[in-house]
Amino acid sequence: MKLRDRIEAKPGVLGGKPVIEGTRISVELILDFLASGTTVEELLKDYPHLTREDILACVAYAADTLRSERVYPVSSS
Repeated sequence: MKLRDRIEAKPGVLGGKPVIEGTRISVELILDFLASGTTVEELLKDYPHLTREDILACVAYAADTLRSERVYPVSSS
């Protein structure tokens, strides 16, 4: 199973936000925790039903999303 396959988005779950498959834990929540300094080990302790691969899948999902994002400069007049 690819890491990306661990992420799903369903209209009836958290308004369609991407979540870890089979949970209501959003990719956004995991990324917020990591950005605030929470370690993978702390997340695994706090959410024992998650795996290291689930957390890595969140990071991979974010990287894939940003990879396809296009930014266009806007000139100020």
